[in-house]
Amino acid sequence: MTVFLVIAVTSAALILGALWGSYLHLSKKVEGFIVALAGGALIVSVMDELIRPALSDLPLLGVIGTVLAGAGIFSALDALVGERFGNRGGIGLLLAVTLDGVPENLALGSALIGTGALGVAALAGSIFLSNLPEAAGGAKKMIGQGYSKAAVVGLWAGVAALLSVAALGGYFALEDAPEGLIAAIRCLAAGAVLASLATEVFPNAFRDDAQWTGIAVAIGLSLALALSQLE
Repeated sequence: MTVFLVIAVTSAALILGALWGSYLHLSKKVEGFIVALAGGALIVSVMDELIRPALSDLPLLGVIGTVLAGAGIFSALDALVGERFGNRGGIGLLLAVTLDGVPENLALGSALIGTGALGVAALAGSIFLSNLPEAAGGAKKMIGQGYSKAAVVGLWAGVAALLSVAALGGYFALEDAPEGLIAAIRCLAAGAVLASLATEVFPNAFRDDAQWTGIAVAIGLSLALALSQLE
């Protein structure tokens, strides 16, 4: 039950973000601040909940190599999406969020193995925070391109469902897998998440809220550190 609840809450952020972007208005500075805050939180979450625990089951070089592989795979796919859909506004952003979200949610599902909601509170919270403004920004662009509000919310709900499946797959497919395999997949996902921070999250946050981005990252990092002590 806890697994389904955590995954549902994090994925629901995409639907809430789409509703926010379709029916409400929030300044770009506030959106950028939230994105930067979520990025700061993800730094701590990825290290504490994905990479560091993997050292118990993989050698150091194995962890490093797998993290680098995850970053490389994400960067290649991100470049492909940007080349083909980068000029398509909201749809391009929707695809980019999907690409970002798959490793995040796969990591969330695998991190839930053997622990409860408090054990992944920082990771789940940072994913939730990053999903909100990304979906809101994509929804605004899609409405500006002529999509109806209902269609926009429906498309983002579909992305939320897809990412929920990724998280559930990360949990159920790996529940009985060897610890070494789970550790490797967590590191692969961690590398992809870190690459997304460098290429998508922080550049977008700085573009929208240059003055406060650094402070927001520090606040997010501090909040994630505090949440990681709850277990």
